[in-house]
Amino acid sequence: MTGVPAPAAGGSGAPRTRGAAGAPDAPVAGVSGTGTTGSGVSGTSASGTGVSGTGASGTGVSGTGVSGAQGPKAPRGGKLIDAAVNQASVWNVANLLTMLRLVLVPGFVALMLADGGYDPVWRAWAWAAFAVAMITDVFDGHLARTYNLVTDFGKIADPIADKAIMGAALICLSYLGDLPWWVTAVILGRELGITLLRFWVIRYGVIPASRGGKLKTLTQGIAVGMYVLALTGPLATLRFWVMAGAVALTVVTGADYVRQAIVLRREGMAERKAAAEEAEA
Repeated sequence: MTGVPAPAAGGSGAPRTRGAAGAPDAPVAGVSGTGTTGSGVSGTSASGTGVSGTGASGTGVSGTGVSGAQGPKAPRGGKLIDAAVNQASVWNVANLLTMLRLVLVPGFVALMLADGGYDPVWRAWAWAAFAVAMITDVFDGHLARTYNLVTDFGKIADPIADKAIMGAALICLSYLGDLPWWVTAVILGRELGITLLRFWVIRYGVIPASRGGKLKTLTQGIAVGMYVLALTGPLATLRFWVMAGAVALTVVTGADYVRQAIVLRREGMAERKAAAEEAEA
């Protein structure tokens, strides 16, 4: 019909949809002008035969679809950034103390063997280096656990540093004739055996450090430190008994670790067998 003015775009004269009987329905809500922007729908207003006109004008949904539905993409080189952060985390205070203990090992050996290995002054300096190594052993583990500074480097380097300084001290003392070689063999053999035992059962679980093991480490440190010093008289007798206690704890705790490893392996194999049978059922 002529003479009927066209409704203004987006105004109150917006086109109404018509049902099957041709009766006007409510105007299309939320679709007017350029459509709803910001939620992913953009372009021209939706209009179709069920709405009006010839269908959705343009594409109805701009670009690649609903914009803003996906989160922000990771920046290029994100993996390199993560790797750099992880690499930087190695240089924390706990790992630096572990590195210091590793550096002290050759210095300790040089001080122990200086001037034939029997000079009380050089032995006192060697004791100081050994004491620093033992103290840092306590602090680096505490700091790593308390402040979440545990790294793969620390897990590997810390036990190596512990065994390196203790092994160097025992070998030097036996070489100088201050400590029987069988004592050195028992202590170092136990440490090596327990390390291999841990790797043997690691697929089934981890053998936790026991109180006896910690007491053994403390007693060994005190005994070896007393032997490093050039002691005479009653103190020399006392260090003999302290070392005897350390050797006894070394043997007892070693046997306990073997027992734990056998139990852990047996339980792990039983759990795997039960899981396999359940999967087959």
